[in-house]
Amino acid sequence: MSNLETRPAEEVCSAGVPETAGAVELLDPREVPLGGTRAMNVRRTLPQRARSLVGAWCFCDHYGPDDVTRGPGMQVPPHPHTGLQTVSWLFAGEILHRDSVGSRELVRPGQLNLMTAGRGISHSEQTPPGSSEPLLHGVQLWVALPSSALADAPSFEHHEDLPVLDVEGVRAHVLVGTLALADGRTDGAAGGAVVRGTSPATVHTPIVGAQLDLAPGAVVEVVADPAFEHAVLVDAGDVAVEGVRVPPGTLGYLGPGRTAVTVSASDDGPARAVLLGGEPFDEEIVMWWNFVGRSHDDVAGARADWQAGLVVGGVQGAGPNAGGTAYAADVASSRFGEVVGYDGGPLPAPVLPDVRLRPRRRS
Repeated sequence: MSNLETRPAEEVCSAGVPETAGAVELLDPREVPLGGTRAMNVRRTLPQRARSLVGAWCFCDHYGPDDVTRGPGMQVPPHPHTGLQTVSWLFAGEILHRDSVGSRELVRPGQLNLMTAGRGISHSEQTPPGSSEPLLHGVQLWVALPSSALADAPSFEHHEDLPVLDVEGVRAHVLVGTLALADGRTDGAAGGAVVRGTSPATVHTPIVGAQLDLAPGAVVEVVADPAFEHAVLVDAGDVAVEGVRVPPGTLGYLGPGRTAVTVSASDDGPARAVLLGGEPFDEEIVMWWNFVGRSHDDVAGARADWQAGLVVGGVQGAGPNAGGTAYAADVASSRFGEVVGYDGGPLPAPVLPDVRLRPRRRS
């Protein structure tokens, strides 16, 4: 998924360990349109002024459920990425992914699409034409890559056989990393056993991501690495994290130092949430539009390389307001390549901000 804001802010995220106040910090979402007059909106909780990162997780969009029979659904034209991984996860519906390394893959609930941008990739995402699925509902997440992976070749993974953990009243799908849950049904040391699952998806820093489905009144204890910070995005239902209610669409953040994170659903009905976690990212990053770099010059260079592969309003490398877009004749040899098969032109980059932003301290 692309950040389709016409005037995206440059986000500078400072390295270092975040403050650990112990309480659950509630991060409210903001509505962001995906572009076009009839396009769907997403609810964005990362990045924001109060907090930019959770481990290496640097972007969190939550969308739906949207009735795609009444509109175009998701229609994100070919666009570039650098310095990150995209994690596509659905609760309902389907999305067709195409990219410049030749991938063409449908993702459905319970399946993971993971794209690693490395030095540069481009892709499109859309509700498939003629899709029989009436609703689209899910999350789009980004993971910042460490410096050691910034120059890697781009790649794509599709995973259908992901670990599923069942404890009393709770089912967990492990998207990335290793998830451990206390299972109170089984006698053992310290009052119970621990069930674990590790995703086969490639990661470059210590992180975890999982979907938690809770029956009415269920309580689950996530066995936590004390070095990790965590956040819980509530999709649906009445959910509490460490006893603090987290409204649907809101991200509940917890700093490092915990050996467990308790998530519970009220007796009123079932609930669903997404758990994110990881070791605090120890590098400063700059995010702008769909690029993650280490400096303003990194993202400016990525933008220039993307625009150089486009013909906008009949002019190669022209600005975003010059007219319709198409690929340049030599795009196949460019940094971001070409997405083949998408019915429409690539997305031109917005204009860069006029100022260089100084790093702000990580909350």
